[in-house]
Amino acid sequence: MLDIGISKIMLVAGIALVVIGPERLPRVARMAGTLIGRAQRYVADVKAEVNRSIELEELTKVREQFETAARDVSQSVSGGIDDATRDVNAALGQHVDGDTPTYEPYNWDRTPAPAYKPPKKNWRIKRSAVPQWYKKSENVRRHVQSGAARVARFRPARSTRSF
Repeated sequence: MLDIGISKIMLVAGIALVVIGPERLPRVARMAGTLIGRAQRYVADVKAEVNRSIELEELTKVREQFETAARDVSQSVSGGIDDATRDVNAALGQHVDGDTPTYEPYNWDRTPAPAYKPPKKNWRIKRSAVPQWYKKSENVRRHVQSGAARVARFRPARSTRSF
């Protein structure tokens, strides 16, 4: 690494002040700072890209290992099923040459399927999804009433007495 101390930075700053001059030195320093910032961002982007590519390679290797393991498991399971099928067929005295036996599943429910019945056309009668008994039990208003009618309904009765 570079061995730059405070004394060397001060020496470079003094030489820059003499060579560039005090008028242009702030502008040059600002430009140098932006260039150094861009360089640092570029280096950080390159590092991130390298890390992503390494992680992608690792994920690819893990995926290939997982696929081979899954393939091995499926082959061992299918081999076990074939062995068990052969043993069962041998025990039953049936010999099947690589074909699976065809059979009809037993129908436990021998009743015929119900015929299609079209729904009743009572959608004109049905007005709400909430049943009337629920509205009545929860004291939900079932009829629309204007504001003036509501005021008149709940207005206290007039008294005939005068003070």
